[in-house]
Amino acid sequence: MARLGLRHVVVTSVDRDDLPDGGAGHFARTAEAIKLRVPDCAVEVLVPDFQGDSAAVETVADAPIDVLNHNTETVPRLYKRVRPGAKYERSLDLLRHAKEHRPGLLTKTGLMLGLGEEHDEVLAALGEIAATGCNILTLGQYLRPSGSQLPVERYLDPAEFAELRHEALRLGFRHVESGPLVRSSYHAWQHVA
Repeated sequence: MARLGLRHVVVTSVDRDDLPDGGAGHFARTAEAIKLRVPDCAVEVLVPDFQGDSAAVETVADAPIDVLNHNTETVPRLYKRVRPGAKYERSLDLLRHAKEHRPGLLTKTGLMLGLGEEHDEVLAALGEIAATGCNILTLGQYLRPSGSQLPVERYLDPAEFAELRHEALRLGFRHVESGPLVRSSYHAWQHVA
């Protein structure tokens, strides 16, 4: 990383439910190693929900990270279909707990749109996410990775993304990326500037 001159790193993983801490220790040690080698590099971690384990959230929040990112992904009504095994409230709890445990830590989440959610459901979810103290939001168009994944129900117009960005900023998010091609790491370095 030092040789590459990286100033912002996003660390993610495949699901680590096979580990007792859900991989929290790996995230923490990776952040420590990055800061040791490149102290000025911002470290963002994109974590799973740790199955609701608050100690795992605290392990990551206590690490030398700049941003804790956990994607909420969709609205509550679609959770069972879109994120089997995950729970909407558990995602909100993770964001809330990280912020309560380390108030100065930037927290971040994202939603994929176009899975069949209604506009009012998105606005309600944005309000619930904002109530956790979350600072950064990404809103992007869901694109079907292959024929075995959920189909796209609707492609949102860029104007809808602009309107949702405006609403999210009004709710108190510090930074919002909103557009058809936005993903959780889209322009990530700008979120901490």
